[in-house]
Amino acid sequence: MKITAKILLVIGVLVFSACEKFLDRPPLTSENDDTAWDSEEKLRLYANKFYTSFFTGYNSGPSTAGAPLVGFTNSDDMVVWGNQPNFTRAVPNSGIWSYTAIRSLNLMLDRIETRMNTILEEEDKAHWIGIGRFFRGFEYSDLVRSYGDVPYYDYVVSDVDPDDLYKPRTPRNEVMNAVYDDWRYALDNVRLTDGDRALTVDRYVVAGFVSRLALYEGTWQKYYYNNNEQAKKFLELAIEAAQMVMASGRYNIVTDYKSLFASEELRGNQDMVLYRNYDAAVGVTHSIASYGNLAESTNNGPSTDLIKAYLCTDGRPWQDSDLNDADDFHLDNLIKTRDSRFEATFYSKPEPLNRGALYYITKFLPRAVEKLVKEDGGSMPAAYTGSRNETDAPVLRYAEILLNWIEAKAELAEIGGTPVTQNEIDRSINKIRDRPLAPEAEAKGVQKTAHLQLGAISSDPDRDQDVSPLLWEIRRERRIEFAFETSRLLDLRRWGKVEYMDNDLNSDLLSGGWVNFPEQLPAQLSGGNIDLLAVMDLDGNEIIYNGANGDEMVGFYRRTSNGARLPFLNQPNINPYLTPIGRTQIDEYAIRGYVLRQTEGWPEN
Repeated sequence: MKITAKILLVIGVLVFSACEKFLDRPPLTSENDDTAWDSEEKLRLYANKFYTSFFTGYNSGPSTAGAPLVGFTNSDDMVVWGNQPNFTRAVPNSGIWSYTAIRSLNLMLDRIETRMNTILEEEDKAHWIGIGRFFRGFEYSDLVRSYGDVPYYDYVVSDVDPDDLYKPRTPRNEVMNAVYDDWRYALDNVRLTDGDRALTVDRYVVAGFVSRLALYEGTWQKYYYNNNEQAKKFLELAIEAAQMVMASGRYNIVTDYKSLFASEELRGNQDMVLYRNYDAAVGVTHSIASYGNLAESTNNGPSTDLIKAYLCTDGRPWQDSDLNDADDFHLDNLIKTRDSRFEATFYSKPEPLNRGALYYITKFLPRAVEKLVKEDGGSMPAAYTGSRNETDAPVLRYAEILLNWIEAKAELAEIGGTPVTQNEIDRSINKIRDRPLAPEAEAKGVQKTAHLQLGAISSDPDRDQDVSPLLWEIRRERRIEFAFETSRLLDLRRWGKVEYMDNDLNSDLLSGGWVNFPEQLPAQLSGGNIDLLAVMDLDGNEIIYNGANGDEMVGFYRRTSNGARLPFLNQPNINPYLTPIGRTQIDEYAIRGYVLRQTEGWPEN
């Protein structure tokens, strides 16, 4: 039997009921509140209930919200069969932030201070306060990432104080300065080890997430607010937190890429800073592998833009590569000439079941299952259908820590920090490129990608002129390492680059994989696909299938009926970087004599 997941929602410690309109305040019964704080074990159970909220992994059962592959399809990595997902285009009638977690965390922190002084030793007390402050900072970081300015509370809000209940927005920088203090405290006081490694929050897990969240804030401040002072503060914190993880000696890059996402047991894996365990025996399963099981039809596939972004094995973009066949985009050639993560992410043949791109994403499916179904003619194992999947989910990987670190250092170097060195590149990007290859990949001719050399960075004709060559390659590395996970749109927003998702600026967002239809998928050259099936050549020319030109149908697959995103750049009263709040909530503040301002860039009522 697999190790039972620690990341389970613990029921029965404290019972909460209905939500208050603005703070979603779950009132405590006096009985529960009287008995919940009399031991460290009960405190631990209380803290454990936040795990599934902050550490989604592959979610659970049929739910996919916040999970990779299907939970985040709105980015330049994906092309969708049909209309592309749109950004929010209007202020909703209703909708606002939830403060359920903030309320619960402030309650936890208050009770530790006021009711557990005689129960916890000082070191234990500091640890649990650190856990609470880490989660509180995590939640506020998520809130400001969505809304910008938000009301800030570091205390339990009174049920009857309207000044608290209808508090105006607190400026983002004031909120994040308080978050900075929370994270500082957690980094100093959370235990180095507490429970099962990589399944429970300890200081290194805290540091790993701080490296992610502080990097987000630092780059947001640099590019969106143009506030270099605030940017430096958070970039330096991201570097410090990442270095804490790197110096621990606990973690390493030792696992082939695909096995990170398609293993039934990640226990003891040095690549994992935190993972979520799944085990059907205790009723904890998911459905993410089923969405990529080579039996299910899917509308989402890789965009041509993503496919072109993979480096050749000589470490250069395809336009600048010395490989003779770098401009040959047939799938079998891409597997041999591109970064090894390409082979680990996609099935080796064009597949009609992927209607968006004809390249099927198998990153989350074990190789053994792929072989059984596609090569051996076996039946799909029940564990890879429906919501029966038991593969463990990486929540925070060591590779991310390394990429957070090198990016923060490169960003900081542009605003007064020390320049990035070759040694730092070797310890981060090049260490990741040196990860082991799976034997199955080597048998296909897959090779490791050449190291990035600071003195010989390729000239990519697609590079933005306002992005340095080094940052361009660091950002590319993130894109490839985290393909179809959860970070791409977040990265584009913090870099101020959502224009990468504008279909009018980039036609490669509406096409998918390169297919030779006469040879590979001749059945697609049917009467039903006349005027619907098209290909794009390397020069951007479109050839639409007319029933008589089948021999010409070789190129990047495109469905002519695919709809582009509606305009979102430079549109009045639309801010694709932040989320608006509802008119109803603004009105409810007003009728009580309070003012709630609309999110920046969105119209007031």
